[in-house]
Order: sequence, then structure tokens, then C-alpha cells
Amino acid sequence: MNNHKLQGLIAAPFTPMLANGDLNLESIPAYYQLLKQNQVAGAFICGSTGEGVSLTFDERVAIMQAWADTTAGDKEFKVLTLVGGTNIRECCLLATKAEQIGLFGISFTSPFYFKPANVEQLAKCCEEIAAAAPKTAFYYYHIPVLTGGNFAMIDLLKAIDGKIPNFVGIKYTHEDFMDYLSCLNFANRKYDMLWGRDENMLSALVLGAKGAVGSTYNYAAPLYRALIDAFDQGDFEKANALQQQSIDMITLLGKYGGIAVGKSYMKLIGLDCGAFRLPVRNMTEKDFERFKADVASLNFSSFKSTL
Repeated sequence: MNNHKLQGLIAAPFTPMLANGDLNLESIPAYYQLLKQNQVAGAFICGSTGEGVSLTFDERVAIMQAWADTTAGDKEFKVLTLVGGTNIRECCLLATKAEQIGLFGISFTSPFYFKPANVEQLAKCCEEIAAAAPKTAFYYYHIPVLTGGNFAMIDLLKAIDGKIPNFVGIKYTHEDFMDYLSCLNFANRKYDMLWGRDENMLSALVLGAKGAVGSTYNYAAPLYRALIDAFDQGDFEKANALQQQSIDMITLLGKYGGIAVGKSYMKLIGLDCGAFRLPVRNMTEKDFERFKADVASLNFSSFKSTL
């Protein structure tokens, strides 16, 4: 299982919501078609972008099932799900459900209330959850800005190597390029190191990244495909300019309130995913009008994902 490495763009889908805040599962087939049409290779569901921590157990199972049903005939499109990071027993239950449903992979992030004291404790958590779905690819999700799990991932790989048969790799959402490169090269490049910072993709490509998971691939996949193509062709000036476009686009997330702004981008491409749940702040209608003007100034229509 360790030999399988994902390549290309893996979107981190937003969880579609109705006006009352309930799940809008009926929109997932259209969501899948959007990703396929824009040459996205898979979906990492119920993660940060997908509000996994704001969903109930039953809701996460329903989302897993909806994505599995929608993509059942497409073996090339890989669906992974975050099973959580705080309640280990619940993570195990979700992992087992994901395997029963038939998802490609599961992922787990560092507990962020009762935090593991060291990498060895974190490795024990990974081992227990991975064992609950032994036939399913297991990825650790490194996002210390949200979890506070500030461990070097090279140390986690050393602690895990040879102990978890279905451990495939890491979704790496951090800016420590020294650590990332060490992980890429560990054990003769054994593990799948999925890059998780859209605004730093070019730097990760230089180091050898082949697969990436990100929220902006939902609504701007053509931009990143062009960036990867420019890099592969040795046109580093064009790749540089495209990465700057990505940064300019992502800067608007900070300007208008953070992660929920991604759903406003989705509305602009024609797929309304509703609002984020509390405690996340959503954009006001007044701000949305200002946001649309800022987005237009980026020439967003030239690189946005299309339905």
C-alpha cells in the first residue's frame, strides 16, 4: 500500500449546506462533476475546509456515503476523509465506517484539546486509528496552525515507520520546507507527502511534491494546473507569475474574514454551498458586493473553475 502515491490536485471540498444549516447532500453529484470537469484527481472531505469538526458523527457518515455513491463508477477519482482528532474512539468508529463504505483513504490530525505530550504519543494515536481500517490508506494530517501539534513530521515518520502497514503518508499543511524535504526523502522516498499550502505550491514543486490537497482547487483548479505545467516545462517566470495570482486570490480570504470566504468564491462560479456553521464568521451581503469587485480586479474569470 505504501507504494501508492497520489498525483495532481486533490480538492478539499466545502460541505454544502442548506439555508437552515442542514446538509445539502443533493448537491454533491454536481460538486463531483465540477471537480472532474476541471481535472481534479480526488476529494479530501470533512477536513478543515469541509467543517469536519463542526459536523456530527452521523453527518460525517452521511457525507462519506454521498461521496462514495457519487464516485462509485470512477476508480481514478480518490476520496479521502478526515476522521477527526480529538475523540480517538470516535475516530476509530469513523475509520471503520469509511472502510465499510469503500473510501480510498482516511486521515487523522493531532488532538487539539488534550494534546499528545510527544511524537511517540501521537504515533500511538495513529496506530490505533489506522488499525480500525486496516485495508484503507491512512494519512496523517499535519496542520499545526489549527491543532497546536507542533511536531517535526520527520520524527513522526521515524516513530511510525514499519509499525503501521496502511500508513501511506502525510497531508502537509505547514511552511517548514526543511522538515517537508526530509520527509520526502525519508526511507528512499517511501511515503506520499501531499502538499497542503496552495499559496506555496511552487516552492513545494521545486522540492519534489507531486500531489497537493487544497481548498482553492475547488474554484481555481485551472490556475494551478497551469502553474504545474509551467514548472514542468521549465518556464519558471510563468510559474512565478501564476503563483502570485494564487497569492493575490488567497489574500482576499484574509481581507474578508477567513475560511468562509471560500464559499463566496464557490458562489461566484455557480455552485452555492451555503454558509459556514458557528463559530466561523460568514460574509455580510455588503461585504459580498465589495468582495465581488475585488475578485473581478484579479481577472478571476480567466482562471476560475467552470461548471
